Amino acid sequence: MNTHSASLSRRRLVFGAGAASVLGLAGCTAPPPAATTTQPPRARLRLIGESLFAHRLQFQGSTVGGLSGIDYDPAADLYYLVSDDGASSSASPARFYTARIALGMDRLGEPELLGVSTLRQADGKPYPSALQGGPVPDPEAIRWRAASNTLLWTSEGHAATGTAPWLREARPDGSFVREFALPAMFNFQPGAGPRGNLTLEGLALAPDGRTAWIAMENALLQDGPVPTVEAPGGPCRFTQIDLVSGKTLRQIAYVPDAIPRPPVPPTAFADNGVSEVLMLDAERMLVLERAYMAGWGTGAGNSLRLYLIDTRQASDTLALAALQPGNYRAAGKTLLADFSAFTGAGAGPRLKRLDNTEGMSWGPVLPNGRRSLMFISDDNFSARQISQWLAFEFLD
Repeated sequence: MNTHSASLSRRRLVFGAGAASVLGLAGCTAPPPAATTTQPPRARLRLIGESLFAHRLQFQGSTVGGLSGIDYDPAADLYYLVSDDGASSSASPARFYTARIALGMDRLGEPELLGVSTLRQADGKPYPSALQGGPVPDPEAIRWRAASNTLLWTSEGHAATGTAPWLREARPDGSFVREFALPAMFNFQPGAGPRGNLTLEGLALAPDGRTAWIAMENALLQDGPVPTVEAPGGPCRFTQIDLVSGKTLRQIAYVPDAIPRPPVPPTAFADNGVSEVLMLDAERMLVLERAYMAGWGTGAGNSLRLYLIDTRQASDTLALAALQPGNYRAAGKTLLADFSAFTGAGAGPRLKRLDNTEGMSWGPVLPNGRRSLMFISDDNFSARQISQWLAFEFLD
């Protein structure tokens, strides 16, 4: 998400991360479920390391930043990184990068950018900026589709110009392939539909490549409120799409946590929502929640929590115009990691800070046979933030 208003300033002002650490299980089985935690038998992630892009790095005529999505092509040992700069085009038109990075059991190397591709409309033209009007994009997630050698990507849309969120497909050179028809509930409309900048933040591809899930960051207006410090948010809709026929198959509800800590002072801005999703297998999904609490000192800054859900355990919400207590069953949540556990003092690699992490992808298989898990943060081209690449060993 690339924001341009004070009400969503968490993407631009980051002053530190809380030191609280929780690794546990969270259960929610009925709406509106509130997360509860218990201590797990072991952590589910092991930090390997981090690497940073230089601020406003210049590469092939573009400014690197706003990195909101990441995916990995194991056959080519190649990463795709999408920039969400499209809505403003303050640096360059909507685009994605290709990159490589060395990875070992205990080390993450420096990222090596290989190329940049401009995302293009059906007529071959780059997407316009908000100042130009028209179909303004806000790219948030990207997935490599090996079966067709194409890329899927989502846009949050642009409420000010009425540009609806979308799921589109592109070739590796950025040229347009097709757009998927989404339910009308995702269109901006008076009193209903998505909130601006809180729409299609996540995208997950099934292991067989036949279906994809698109994930809302927060609830539709008719489904409930955004999270507060006191209460979880309304249900986010996760929608499954058949990539062959283009048809919408089903939809489930996921309830994001309450904002984990109050901002400083308590009247300052804070929020929480879903920033990315990733399939663990055909039915189970990883969900990354990212919160921001404005202010100074302990408690302010970003919070990142990784959850596991089973999509089979939630009811189908596709036919429901509004989600209300009693008419749906939300997906249950298991907390795999609170990333504050990897900050501060402790044994092994440590992170100095957490940032606005929006991308999540599997990486190469590690020498011990386990999978690596990668994360990327969106710096919003702000000198107060960082483009942070994180690597973990997934201990499943």
